[in-house]
This record gives sequence, structure tokens and C-alpha cells, in this order.
Amino acid sequence: MFARQCTLPFPFAQSYAPEDFFPGDSNAAALAWLEAPAAWPSLRLAVYGEAGTGKTHLLRYFAGRQGAAVMAAGGLRRFAPPPEAPALGIDDADQVRDPEALLHVLNAAAERGSPVLLTARTPPAQWPFALPDLVSRLRAMPSVGLLPPDDGLLRAMLARLLAERQIAVPERVQAFLLARLPRTGNALRDAAARLDCYALAEGGPVTTKLAERVVAECNAADREPDRGLENTAPGLF
Repeated sequence: MFARQCTLPFPFAQSYAPEDFFPGDSNAAALAWLEAPAAWPSLRLAVYGEAGTGKTHLLRYFAGRQGAAVMAAGGLRRFAPPPEAPALGIDDADQVRDPEALLHVLNAAAERGSPVLLTARTPPAQWPFALPDLVSRLRAMPSVGLLPPDDGLLRAMLARLLAERQIAVPERVQAFLLARLPRTGNALRDAAARLDCYALAEGGPVTTKLAERVVAECNAADREPDRGLENTAPGLF
């Protein structure tokens, strides 16, 4: 029996190292684009996909390979020069509060000849901006979508998450989790965090019974977007 609900979120540092990035069919097209940023039209590229498809980790992967400075959408300021770096990355670019700030960054990067990678949940043509100069640049920008992760990628992700938390989970229990959890990186992170909490509290092995409880909690959290771990733990893939 479990005495109480597992408390979330947990402080946990996720690795963004290039070697920790998992390639798969879901991100193959985006990876092909990232191999040659100098060939991007106007030196700009947008990568889009739903929550949990790995946009943030892909951006960090790009940053690690290209020496790019990563900027959060909320950190863009009008007339503030972008960081001096060989390339730039802008996470959640569709959430930029000041469209003129985004336009300024794109123009400054173009003057420097620096590639810019932007991530968002939707293609640039659907971003909620009305500034004509910015809209024209966004519509001319190539974009590539990320697909939901395939089975092999999900298995590798879950195994890595559990290993990073040093949780021993039998393969049959991992298979049980993968068959019942939502097919997103956020759900797998949520499950690994809950397993970690319960395993530490109980001091016993991770069993199918424990996995059943974790699946039920993760599925409930997935139906309530504001309650998950998406904003507290960075992307794995």
C-alpha cells in the first residue's frame, strides 16, 4: 500500500548533450536539414511539432553542434543585440511577445550571416503575428515537422530516463509502461519521475502493480495539460 500521493515535480537535470539525442524516423527529416545550416534559404529554418515531440532537445542538439546561442521567446527584447555566436536558436518562437523584437533578431542574424533555428508547435505561416515585414520573412522560411516518436525511439527514451535516475526496471515492466502511457516524451518523463519517487519511498523493486498506479496517474495528468511535467523538465529527444 502507498501511504500518500507522490509529490511532483522533482528537481532533475536532463542532459542535452548531442550524444544523448536519439535519431529516429520521427526526426529524420529535421536532422537532415540540420546537417547543412549554411544551405538554408536566408539562413533560417523552423522546426515544429506537438508537445513532447522533441523540439527543445533538437534545438540543443543544433546548438551543441553549431555553437549556437539559444534564446527563449520571452527573453527577446526590442533593439537588444542578439548574442555574439556562430548561430542562433529561438525556442517557442511562436510565443514571442514582441514581434518587432523577433524581426530585429532575424535581421541582425542575416547581417552577420548567422543561421537561425526556430522551434514552435505550428508552421511559421500559422504564427499569430501581423507585422508585415516579419510575416513575409516567416512565410519565406523553410519549415520541417517532427512526427510522434516511433516504438524504437520510445523504448530507447524510457530506458535512458530510467538509467539516468538509476532505477532498475525489468524489461517486462518497461513494456507494460510503453503499451499504456501516452506516446510522448512528456509522459515518459512523468512516469520515470513518479517511479523514482515511489521506489525511493518504498525501498522495493519496481513491479507491474506499481507501474499500473504510475500509468493511471500519468494518464490523468495527460488529460489535464497544466498539471504535467512539461514546464519543469526539459525534453529528452
